[in-house]
Amino acid sequence: MKKITLLPVLLLLISCYNTERNCQDFKTGTFRSEITINGVKHSTTSIRTDSLVIETYKGKTDTASIRWVNDCEYVLQQLHPKSMAEEKAITIKILTTSKNSYTFEFGAVGNDAKQRGTARKI
Repeated sequence: MKKITLLPVLLLLISCYNTERNCQDFKTGTFRSEITINGVKHSTTSIRTDSLVIETYKGKTDTASIRWVNDCEYVLQQLHPKSMAEEKAITIKILTTSKNSYTFEFGAVGNDAKQRGTARKI
C-alpha cells in the first residue's frame, strides 16, 4: 500500500522538473562538438559569431551563415556548398545546457530524422 501512495507523489515531483536551458551563454564563442554516427565519434571545432559559423572537421574548414529562430534554436546555411547535400540548411536545437556545455539535436530542414550531440565551449 505504501508503494501505491508513494508513486503519485514521485510522479508529481518528476513532472515538475525542468531541464536547464541557458542558451544565451552559447550564442557566440568557440566550441568543440561531438556526435556519434554508426558507433564512430566525430569531432568538430567551430567559431560562432552573430552571423557566421566557421567549422573545422577533419582538417577542412567551411563557413555557414547562422540565423537564430529563437534563443535555443538556429539554422545553418553553407555559404559555398560543394554538393547538393551541402546546399540543404541544417536546423540545430539546444536541448539542455550546463555551465560549459550543451546537448543539441540537429538535422536537415524539412527532414524528420534527427541526431544528437554535445558541444563544449572552449
